Amino acid sequence: MAYKISEKCISCGACAGACPMGCIARGEDRYVIDEEVCISCGTCAGVCPVEAPESND
Repeated sequence: MAYKISEKCISCGACAGACPMGCIARGEDRYVIDEEVCISCGTCAGVCPVEAPESND
């Protein structure tokens, strides 16, 4: 299952820079993950300082 970014996001961009698929982009109020491209590797969750990326399972 793809990851999603919760409301905890502080828009630091760490997840976008670390994503090997390049599927994370700045949204209106937080970063968003393109679920069609996400491979559920968890890299975004590993680098986020506020644990905003969450598994969608």
